[in-house]
Amino acid sequence: METQERILLKAHELFMRYGLRSVSMDEIANHLGMSKKTIYQFYADKDALVEGAIDIEIQRSKNDCVGTRNQSENAIHEIFLAIDMVQEMLKHMNPSLMFDLEKYHPKAYKQFLEHKNKFFLEIIRTNMEWGIKEDLYREGINIEILTRFRLVTMFLMFDTINFPITRFTPGQVIAEITDNFLYGLATSKGQKLIQKYKQQRLKK
Repeated sequence: METQERILLKAHELFMRYGLRSVSMDEIANHLGMSKKTIYQFYADKDALVEGAIDIEIQRSKNDCVGTRNQSENAIHEIFLAIDMVQEMLKHMNPSLMFDLEKYHPKAYKQFLEHKNKFFLEIIRTNMEWGIKEDLYREGINIEILTRFRLVTMFLMFDTINFPITRFTPGQVIAEITDNFLYGLATSKGQKLIQKYKQQRLKK
């Protein structure tokens, strides 16, 4: 593995585990067994490493979302698989990461926002169109409004002011919000599928 890639992968691992603010360049260097001077030959500063780490997450999320779409039996199944994917991601992600990103690394946060407001928005919109076509979601809904509503509420799991981690895990928040969103969107046919997938999860 090239030195530059090794540095970025280790930084990404540490950022995900401990958050962005908690990990210093000294700690990254120590974990790699190299000097900070060597890191600075490849990355101008911590911001550059954060930007690289966020790019890794963006590419991973794109691949995961495409994979989830390809595995899905229908639009509702896609939502359940997506929640499974998010729950797995949360096991390896420090809850403070999004807060740190927004507050301390504006360039990388802008990079993430572009991904969120383009890629995620399109994933949600196409899911809604798919669900309506299959009579799983109600006809006549305002897709544009509900797509944006869904996008905003997905990220409430990182809102530690309204959902403090001492009382709620991010996984609990996203699961409960998604459950209510789906029931509000679904036709009677869709609600039967929701029950089916929920029952399958209880048996696991």
